[in-house]
Amino acid sequence: MNIGILGTGDLAVTLGRAWARAGHSPLVAGRNRPRAKGAADRIGPEAEAVDTADLAVRADVLVVAVAWEGVETALSLVGTSAGALAGMTLVDCTNPVDYTTCELKPATGSAAELVARMAPGAHVVKALHLFAGASWPYVGPRESAPVVAICGDDSGALDRAAALVQDLGGRPAVVGGLTSARQLEEAAGFVMRVVASGHNPRFAVPDVDPALLRAAQTTAK
Repeated sequence: MNIGILGTGDLAVTLGRAWARAGHSPLVAGRNRPRAKGAADRIGPEAEAVDTADLAVRADVLVVAVAWEGVETALSLVGTSAGALAGMTLVDCTNPVDYTTCELKPATGSAAELVARMAPGAHVVKALHLFAGASWPYVGPRESAPVVAICGDDSGALDRAAALVQDLGGRPAVVGGLTSARQLEEAAGFVMRVVASGHNPRFAVPDVDPALLRAAQTTAK
């Protein structure tokens, strides 16, 4: 699969490396072409630096891995306002949390819903904003793999995003439609607050009995 990665930072590089290792072809683009070339070189020979406008034509999936403040400009370079991404799966990895207050920057709704409005016709899935790039790829026991909550409105896009999470070694968990994205994004702020208090957020949520998980899965079916 040709995975377009909009972004040139550590998260973009780490995701690109893991997906290249899984057999995908990362296409890296950003506002600065030399930085995109540098990111592609860091990923490896499977990756290619491309112009932002080429992503809409060549990518099968677009992954947005830029700082929230730069997302509108970055998407405009892809041609989203003209509907260039209509019908494409767009995975929004942005983390729109104020690192000082740990509060969500959008006053209402979610970053993912704003991205959907910026990219009319794209099938937006919120995913991968909670885990640092260093989490991937995960190569340990399957039962201990990170659970990546994802949400979106298009079943095909959710399937593609779930497959990409699995290729990273994670376990995808579909938690609802795109209106659920604000809750997922606020979870990042919660994690930051727990860390700031000197505790591991892993222990800040209840450990659920496996029997209850099995019952919930049966009910969902």
